[in-house]
Parts: sequence; C-alpha cells; structure tokens
Amino acid sequence: MSSHIAPKRPIDFASLDSMEGIAAIERTTPPSWFEALPQGRLIHAVYPGLLAAATIAMASTWLASHYTAPVMLFALLFGMAFHFLYEGGRCVAGIEFASRSILRLGVALLGVRITFGQIASLGLAPVATVIVGVTTTVLIGLVLARRLNLSRMFGVLSGGSVAICGASAALAIASVLPHDKDRERDTILTVVLVTALSTLAMILYPILATSIGLDHKHSGVFIGGTIHDVAQVVGAGYMISPETGDIATYVKLLRVAMLLPVVLAISLAVARSGGGGKARVTLPPFLLGFAALVAVNSLGLMPGVAIGAANDVSRWCLVAAIAALGMKTSFKDLFDAGFRPVGLMLAETVWIGLLVLASVETIM
Repeated sequence: MSSHIAPKRPIDFASLDSMEGIAAIERTTPPSWFEALPQGRLIHAVYPGLLAAATIAMASTWLASHYTAPVMLFALLFGMAFHFLYEGGRCVAGIEFASRSILRLGVALLGVRITFGQIASLGLAPVATVIVGVTTTVLIGLVLARRLNLSRMFGVLSGGSVAICGASAALAIASVLPHDKDRERDTILTVVLVTALSTLAMILYPILATSIGLDHKHSGVFIGGTIHDVAQVVGAGYMISPETGDIATYVKLLRVAMLLPVVLAISLAVARSGGGGKARVTLPPFLLGFAALVAVNSLGLMPGVAIGAANDVSRWCLVAAIAALGMKTSFKDLFDAGFRPVGLMLAETVWIGLLVLASVETIM
C-alpha cells in the first residue's frame, strides 16, 4: 500500500487557484488513510483552517440571531481577533481555501437569487458606470504612481486591484507584467493594502449609504461599484438588505468581468513595449457558474426546494469566507507599508467611490 501512495506529488499551495501563496503554509505529511481518500492531501492540508472559519461562522450566526445584528460584521470582527492563526501553522492553508474557493462557491450560488428580469430593471447606467470607473481608476493609478515616485508596475497593479476585484485582479495582472526584481514585492504589497482597504470599506460604506439616504437599489449599485473584493461587497450589501446584496453582487460581477479586457489590454501593451509578458487570460469559473444559475433561474427551471437549499449553502459559505478574510487581515501590515503606496491606493479608492456616488445621484 505504501509503495503505491509514495509517488504522489506534494501539493504546490502557491500554484493552486484557491491560494494566494502569500502567507507561510506549514506542510505536514498526512496519515496513510488520509492519502487513500480522493484529494486526501488537500483535505488534510485545509481542514484545520476550514474548521476555524466554520466555528467562527457558527458563533457569528448564533449571535446575529440573538442580537439582531449583521452576521457578516460579527464574522469579520471575530475573524480579525483570530488573525494569529494566519501568521503560521496548520490553519493557514484552510484559511486561504475558505477565503477564496469557499467564497467563490458562495458567490456562484447567489445566482439563484437573481433573474434577467431583475438585471434588466437596473438599466444601462450601472454598466456604463462600471466601464468608466474601471478605466479611469487604472489610468489614475498610472498617473499618481509617477507623481509619487512609485513604479508604473505598482500603479497598474494598484489601479487594477481597486477598480476590478481586489487581490484576484492584482494576481491576474501581475501574471502578464514583465519579470523584474520588484514585481513580487509590489504584488504582495498590493494584496495586503487592497485587502485592508476593502475591509474598511465593508464596514464604512453601508453606514455611508444609509446615512445619505440611498435606497436599496442605489445602495447596491454604490457598494457593488466601489468596494474592492467580492466577499466584502457581498458582506456589505447584505448588511443593508437582501435586495441591496443582490444588486451589489450583480454590479460587482460586472466589474469582475472587466478583468478579461483589462488583463488582455495590459498584456498587449507589455508585448508592444518589449516587456515579453505572456497573456494567460481566463474567465473566473465562479463567474460562469453565477451566470449559469441566473440563466436557469430566469427560465424557471429550478424548483423552490433547490433554490432554498442553494441559498442556505451560499449563506454559510459566505459567512465562513468572511471569517477567513477577517483572520487574514492585519492592520499592522498596512501601517508598515509606508505612506506613498497607502496614499496612492487610498486616492484610487476615493476616486472610484466619488465617481460611482456621483453616477448614482445624477443619472440613475
């Protein structure tokens, strides 16, 4: 039995789509019975972190039901209190897995809540706002990076991550940028800063939206069009209402869809400048899953029981993902990054926020 299992290759966590490869992941050898299971090595690697995220999710859900407070906020704050679990050890791989793969499953399943009729009712204004917001934010990143004596690479990375989908966009854009000594450092810095800023936005933007009197539809457009990462958009939107969460998710996924043309444009620009970058543009599977479920639900092909079950699974996945994101968040890393990178990404965040808010207030 052992001679058959031994040739199995070790898992390269940094290469997995569900891992960011930022934190140090402790690798341990699983028992032989674990290896005999399908994906046994992966299960052995991620289950401690998944259990931590699930425990926080259950505690947050219980408290939210008893104190009528947003479950997403409880999960985020409790997760941040357990940040030490992400600093090294057996939980790191599972926290990464929960914050990426479990999150994407939860977002994909949100498609059962939305139909093409609801999307059509929003009109063309959100689409135009997303296109203008993404384009101008990336350009502003380039211009301000030069003014602040930062590299053009960091300007592209930061602008793309703020404009599109946070850390995932930064990693996708970095994959087509020229190879040099600063690329990995700039990518890691962008991931750290955009995660921290997105977490702050998740807490502050629902308060801002309600305080200035935005209704559920306009709040959803504002939150979906401004917050950086998908998880924080979902968390912030559903803090206000289910309707706001649905609209915010749709608008956010419009921004995620912009990853394809943006990365393609950057790769072509790199090729023309002689940077030698190679385009590896792929459409995120969770986006395809979300769109497929929207289509199926719009055609009335899903029974009510299936829709209810998908909603429940989605909710638990998202709460666990928010808990994992909280465990990944370190404000110390934000302060250690220095003033200029923080100032640049804060300016990009303010720009896209003001642009979307102006659009919401004037043309929607």
